[in-house]
Amino acid sequence: MIRLFAKHAEVIVTGCYAELNKEEVTSLSDKVTVFSLKEKASLLKLASHLSAKLTEGYPLHDAIVSFTYRSDDPFAFDASSFQYHSRAYLKIQDGCDNHCGYCRTTVARGASVSLDSDEVVRRALKLEEEGFHEIMLTGVNLTMYDHENEGLGGLVEKLLSSLGSGMRLRLSSMEPDHVDDRLLDTLSDFRMQPHFHIPIQSASDKVLKIASRRYSISHVDYIIDRMIKAKGDPFIACDVIAGLPGEGDAEFKETYDFLSSHDFAAMHVFPYSPRPDTPLYKSKEKPEERIRDERAAVLRELSDKKSREYIERQLGKTVEILAERGNEGTTGNYLKGKIIMPEGRAPISGMIYKGRIVSIDPIEIMPEGI
Repeated sequence: MIRLFAKHAEVIVTGCYAELNKEEVTSLSDKVTVFSLKEKASLLKLASHLSAKLTEGYPLHDAIVSFTYRSDDPFAFDASSFQYHSRAYLKIQDGCDNHCGYCRTTVARGASVSLDSDEVVRRALKLEEEGFHEIMLTGVNLTMYDHENEGLGGLVEKLLSSLGSGMRLRLSSMEPDHVDDRLLDTLSDFRMQPHFHIPIQSASDKVLKIASRRYSISHVDYIIDRMIKAKGDPFIACDVIAGLPGEGDAEFKETYDFLSSHDFAAMHVFPYSPRPDTPLYKSKEKPEERIRDERAAVLRELSDKKSREYIERQLGKTVEILAERGNEGTTGNYLKGKIIMPEGRAPISGMIYKGRIVSIDPIEIMPEGI
């Protein structure tokens, strides 16, 4: 697809697939370069490196290959790398110990490791000092964060007690098995953004067990209920895999009924694709591809319906919105919209405004008290 629009473009590929299949990826073209997962964090420094090398007369591909910045630290941190961003991202966890039956993450990324909680707080305070008003906590399996047995909930408590009232915290994807009451209790703090992402994958306990997922669907139901009690009508997104091994008609109906009965704002639907070196790779229990694809289409249709309903419910609500480029911004519940300022004025990038959603097509927010 990239070649259709930019035939001569240089392409940099990173991620689990590229990590495990480097030769296959680089064989696609002599203009493809693979960055390992350890090198991924250095990508923000690539632009300045290329600028210098191109000035020296290097061809673009050679400039990319000559990029020698390497870091064995999965938590490499440089506050200045976010200087052109309205929000900062703080990686606190890496790797995964779950060994889900369909996933190669543990092969590509290794065991779970967590950044020292005092260091997390130090970095967050540095970002606050730099003028950021929102930090997203990230990790390969974020809820597996566990430094000195305090867990993600303990870390969030520590951050909330250290940061000022003007800072907002956002959590990236949260695996259900490690979401506990201590973490859920922190969601009622006004600084925690009402935007959550849960990789559910299936709502059938039978399928979850076959896939070595370490939770029951009743636990997911509990998590969602707590999120709603804490935030009212938060943006809750989920991942779902259609056609996992063990998914018959009855199990698919369980998943469909569960998703239908909850107010998800978005569903990321994936057809199951067997991955080499995973326990389920040779499973004969998976549905045939035609049925898998039909189920994925049904779930995507449901997702579109749920997304429309969620956006329609937001009209007239008062929200916080983080100003980004121009008049664009992102609300606390992660809706992209336009900030309608008084004539002759422009929102300040990185600032948080409070306003009312006056239109949903397109989404427009009118700030209060300006």
